Parts: sequence; structure tokens; C-alpha cells
Amino acid sequence: MTTSTETARTGASSCCAMISGGSLAADDAVALASKFKAMGDPTRLRLLSMIAAQERGESCVCDLNEPLNLSQATVSHHLKVLLDAGFLTRTKRGTWSFYALVPEALEALSEALTAPATH
Repeated sequence: MTTSTETARTGASSCCAMISGGSLAADDAVALASKFKAMGDPTRLRLLSMIAAQERGESCVCDLNEPLNLSQATVSHHLKVLLDAGFLTRTKRGTWSFYALVPEALEALSEALTAPATH
């Protein structure tokens, strides 16, 4: 029987295999964490879902206040966080802002967690 002292000394372990592939580089992990942080708010997740569900593929900020029961300033703040994280695009029409989902941004998050590491 191998003792923990012998395992530490030889660097061998009978129960654990070496982990290979699938790990993120530190810089990539920091970038991904900031994107997940932007999505880590229930209101922001609801906003993404609401915008994605629109037939025209976009939503005016004025249409999002009432369903969320939040002020326009609060909704605008959450939309800006999602915009800055790259999940939404914004088009200005007069005084109104229309937001659309960036599907590639969500796909990139999924791929980053499932693709083998290239580093």
C-alpha cells in the first residue's frame, strides 16, 4: 500500500489521472468571467430572453420597462452592461434605442467551455 508520504515523494497517485486539454488560459478565463458576470443577474437574463423572443429581432427600451416593472433608468443600466459585454447591439432612432441580440456572443461562451484548449 502506498502512503501519502510516498505519493508526495514520487509524484504518483493511483487514484487520479492527469488532466489534459479543455483548460482555459488565465487571460481567457478573466474575459469569460466578465461576460458571465454580466449575465449573472436575473434581470439581465430576462432582458436577453425578452429581446431574443421578439419577432423583429429587436426591442425598444421603452417596451422593456413595463414587463420588468422597472424604471427606464434601471432597464437602461442593465442593457448597457449587456451591450458592453457584447451580448447586444444598439441602434438609435430619434430619441429611442433599439437593442438586438448578438447570437454569436452566446455561441462563443458555449464554445469556450466545451472546446479543447489550443494553448
